[in-house]
Amino acid sequence: MVGLNGVGGGGAGVRVPGMWRLADEMNPPGIGCRGMEAEYIRRFHLHEPTENQCSSAVFKHIKAPVHLVWSLVRRFDQPQNYKPFVSRCIVQGGVGVGSLREVNIKSGLPATTSFERLEHLDDNEHILSIKIVGGDHRLKNYSSIVTAHPETIDGRPGTLVIESFVVDVPDGNTKDETCYFVEALIKCNLKSLADVSERLALQDHTEPIDG
Repeated sequence: MVGLNGVGGGGAGVRVPGMWRLADEMNPPGIGCRGMEAEYIRRFHLHEPTENQCSSAVFKHIKAPVHLVWSLVRRFDQPQNYKPFVSRCIVQGGVGVGSLREVNIKSGLPATTSFERLEHLDDNEHILSIKIVGGDHRLKNYSSIVTAHPETIDGRPGTLVIESFVVDVPDGNTKDETCYFVEALIKCNLKSLADVSERLALQDHTEPIDG
């Protein structure tokens, strides 16, 4: 975990808003993020936290092509395809900006239901944004943005996924405690996304070619 105020990449300092935090598995604490990653945050992850809110961004590098990863992320109506804590999702009507979903949470977490609205979906830029509008949990005024970016990993097509959020800090908790809790959930989701995507990519790679 490193702050994003004056983080460095490629030997040059890259400045992004000082209230941001960053969790990137490929950059050790204190090193910062690469310039391209900081640029993605500046371009696509536009949150404006108030004094009683916290924001953070979590990165995940996935060994699968971006079109495959995005095919999972974009399914606002089927988050259970990769999110391990979701047991069921119900969307009334079609899926589009403004659509609402009811997400049922598996036991073991301090919540059972979350009501969420689709704020933005861009299949060209690979951007998904949602806002939590209700539910029996403590994530008040929670908004998140997920973006997927093509990259090369070990010489093969890969994907950098960035998920950022802003949320109210509950009474009795600090900003750090709130961010660590949400980051832990996001990391679990993104690890599962990577597992599912990489398994599908391996299946595609090993399928026989019709002669």
